[in-house]
Amino acid sequence: MFEVARETRFAKGTIKRLLSLDVFRGMTIAAMILVNNPGSWGYVYAPLEHAKWHGATPTDLIFPFFLFIVGASIALAIGPRKEAGTDRRVLIGKIVRRSLIIFAIGLFLSGYPYFELSELRIPGVLQRIALVYGVTAFLFLWLGSRQLFWVGAGCLLVYWAMLTLIPVPGGYPPNLEPGTNLGAWLDSSLLGGHLWSQSKTWDPEGLLSTVPAFATSISGILTGIWLRSGRDHFEKVSGMLIAGAVLLAGGLLWNTVFPINKQLWTSSYVLYTSGLALLVFGVLYWWIDIKGHRGATLPFMVYGTNALIVFAVSGLLARTLNAIHTTDASGNAVNIKVWLWNTVFEPAFGSPYNASLAHAIAYVLLLLGFAWLLYSRKIFIKV
Repeated sequence: MFEVARETRFAKGTIKRLLSLDVFRGMTIAAMILVNNPGSWGYVYAPLEHAKWHGATPTDLIFPFFLFIVGASIALAIGPRKEAGTDRRVLIGKIVRRSLIIFAIGLFLSGYPYFELSELRIPGVLQRIALVYGVTAFLFLWLGSRQLFWVGAGCLLVYWAMLTLIPVPGGYPPNLEPGTNLGAWLDSSLLGGHLWSQSKTWDPEGLLSTVPAFATSISGILTGIWLRSGRDHFEKVSGMLIAGAVLLAGGLLWNTVFPINKQLWTSSYVLYTSGLALLVFGVLYWWIDIKGHRGATLPFMVYGTNALIVFAVSGLLARTLNAIHTTDASGNAVNIKVWLWNTVFEPAFGSPYNASLAHAIAYVLLLLGFAWLLYSRKIFIKV
């Protein structure tokens, strides 16, 4: 499980580890931890919240960015082994093992610390990552870039058709409303009682909406294939930026008839977020790997090299703080998070919104300290 990062071998020779991808991953995980851990959910600045339904905030970019990075990592990590003729059964074994471990960690965090199995949420962020990684890594083993492109496009078109053309059992016409769309019906029919506690009848990481999420990862895979090609730096960066602009424009255009929606993971949302991911990654690749500007990116590098374990520990810590109780100044029983909010963060800031943000930032810095400890000891935890 413990492995020191090594060089990444490319088809046209050997280059150093793609540092921009580590930084991009670290930025994404840090942002994920930031938005997941406000001091109070009643006081959160709008950009740090998800869109209520249609539309997108900066927070809505985080998860698809990570799935894009998952796809790019598949191409960069498995691609050289695939080309070297590694026994496909070995690669399949690694993919299955990694998918199952990530899914199991997600289920563990969903249940921790009480493990009420009758209400255990089966979908989730890590569970979706596991499914998307497993399916798209298998596709990468057997398909070329052109075939992957058409599979991704097919996922988006089929999903659009299903949500907008197929009537929902129970008497509802095709619709994109919470609780009554086709995806919500499928979630409640197959996973009733094991869904997101705030909705109970549908899940933002539900079954049907995982289909277009495959396309998000495929966009990352295609980017990884592009970076492994023999093209020069200018071609690689310009290609990423042009593709990103095209996808972004396509997402905004499709938004006019199939709205951008993170909860539904609509096809327009996939194009929009994949386009932005390409633009951000293209700039990072140019700035870090080509120009060599790395100093200010070190904290994100530290986060990015142990992203999975840091994210899991962040969830574990948050649930532990909510589960342990103490007594406040009035003698009331409160959990540790509420106690910290009442006695440390809220009194220290004039605005509850600033106090809530300060709590989230402190949480990010605390996890950065943990990640830095692993990084300084050259411990890179892989599954």
